[in-house]
This record gives sequence, structure tokens and C-alpha cells, in this order.
Amino acid sequence: MKISIVDGPGHTDVVERPDPAVGPRDALVKIRACGICGTDAFYISIGGLPPHQGAMPLGHEPAGEIVAVGSEVTDLAVGDHVVVDPMASPDDIIGNGGARGALAELLLVHDAVRGKNLEVIPDFVPFEVAALNEPMAVARHAVNQVAPGPADKVVVFGAGPIGLGATIALKSRGVGHVVVVDVLPARLDKALKVGADAVINSAEDDLAARLTELHGPGDSVWPGKAGTDVYLDAAGVPAVIDSALGLAKRGAKLGVVAVHKEPVTVDLINLMSNEITIIGSMGYPTEIFEVTRDIVADWEKYAVIVSHTFGFDDVDEALGMAATPGAADKIVVTFD
Repeated sequence: MKISIVDGPGHTDVVERPDPAVGPRDALVKIRACGICGTDAFYISIGGLPPHQGAMPLGHEPAGEIVAVGSEVTDLAVGDHVVVDPMASPDDIIGNGGARGALAELLLVHDAVRGKNLEVIPDFVPFEVAALNEPMAVARHAVNQVAPGPADKVVVFGAGPIGLGATIALKSRGVGHVVVVDVLPARLDKALKVGADAVINSAEDDLAARLTELHGPGDSVWPGKAGTDVYLDAAGVPAVIDSALGLAKRGAKLGVVAVHKEPVTVDLINLMSNEITIIGSMGYPTEIFEVTRDIVADWEKYAVIVSHTFGFDDVDEALGMAATPGAADKIVVTFD
């Protein structure tokens, strides 16, 4: 089989490796689509992670079709379309430093159990949409962390894949009003398509005035606060933290799911005086297959998130585009 690997800092290659041997409790998945994540670009930049640094398999957002199952596997069958939890085996995480990667023609799932490390999806869901399952679980966990109620007014900063996924999750959860903030009109158009109630282009509009217009004024020790209940940072720039905390009313929440590469200064007097809660979000402790049901039910809305698809023959081009800021939103590699 062919598999994409990081074989040095800034360099990838497609190599051939033996097809995996299927054990009695395993399932062999023919990969049909695999998303590319910003983490992949990081791994490429540093040449991979130990112990496979210099030859680390890539890919942790897979969807595919089962082509073989072991004799002891009872709840899965050849021909099933599936999504996979890449984090299910902590000692061999798929595409994140382990010996297996999903940017490959075949992926062996050890100790395959439906609902534990992979889940069956209906045939009508396109594989390139099913491949969103992992990043959408990240977005769903972020929403679960801030735990908004139906009456809450929410702002999502950043209309990239995680921000759009969070927007869908918020509306799926029944949140009454969701505003998405970004600086790119095309991304804001996508936000409206996936269910945002309003959008703000912060490069053109007065964020504070527009948000107060949409969510009303908020109670605070100091004037000029918005009535927003929850802010979610899916952008990862310091200006978002500054804006959210500057606008946050008494008792507001700020969730952070974006990766910040540098420390961010926070005014603790503001935090204390207005009793603002900052909540971090990482990964998907329980959401990996929770979000699958939502993708199945509303796959056409999730399809809006995919901006580019590449065949596996062009995987190096796809990885290069993913590493270029602003070149694409969500790239998915597809396999014949």
C-alpha cells in the first residue's frame, strides 16, 4: 500500500509499505477520504514526532470502507462505511506520532469495536463529508465546554472549519442567536449558509456597536458592554481575546478552542469585577461519535465546510496548500 509520511523538516513523501495483516479482533479500512489539519503542517515543519520522526505517517481525519474483519469482530462487516477515532489507542495514535496514518490507502484498526474506535455511517453520506468527523468533534467539544442554553446569545470568532463546526453545533443544540465574526467575506457567507443568525466583518464594521445592536447592552461594572452571554475563540489571534473580554458583560463566558502560539495578556481586574469565566477546550473526550449522528442528519450543511478536494496522487500539493496561510479553508484528500 501507499502511505504519506513526513521524512524530514519541511518534506513529505509517498512510500510503499506492506499491506497490514488483519488480526482476529481487527478491521482493515480502505481509506476513501482524509482531511488535512493545521497540525499536519506543524508536524511537517518539524520533521515529525518521536519515535517515528523522519518517517512519521500522516493523516488523522479518515473516512473509509471496511474491506476485511477478523474472526472475532461481530458488530462490523465488510462493506460498512466508517469513520475512525484516531485517538482511541493512546499508545499508537493515528497520524499524530504513531506507527499508523490515515493518509494512506489502507488503515488497520486494532481491536475494532463499533462505537469505541470506529462508527458506521450510512452510504449516502459522501466520504469527503464524513472525513470532517474528527475536526467537527473538536468543535462540538468546544460548544459542550461552554454549555450554552437555548436563551443564550453567542458569538463565534473565526469562520474556519472549527468555527463553522461550532456554529452548526450551537444551532443543533438549540441556541437561539449565534453571531459569527471574521474578516473574510467568503467565510462569512459560509457561516450564514451553515446557520449563523448574523455575521460581522470586523475589518469593516464597528464590532462593539454591531454586537450591541444585535444582542443589546450588557450589565457590567463599566459601560459599553454587549449583551452577549458566550464568546468562543476559534480564530487564535490576541485581538479576539482582547475584543471578547473588552465587550464581556457580568457573568459572560469565553471559550478558547483555537491554538494561540504566543502568550496573551488578560486584564484580571476586568475578569474579577465582571466575574467572567474563561474555559479551555482541547480534543474530544466524548464527542468523536456524538457528532457523527449530527453529520449524518445534516451532511449537506457540513459539506459547505470543505473548500478543496485533491486526489491522493496530488497529496503533496494538498499538504503544501494546507500549510499556506489563507490558501484554503478545509482540504480533503480523496482516494479511488
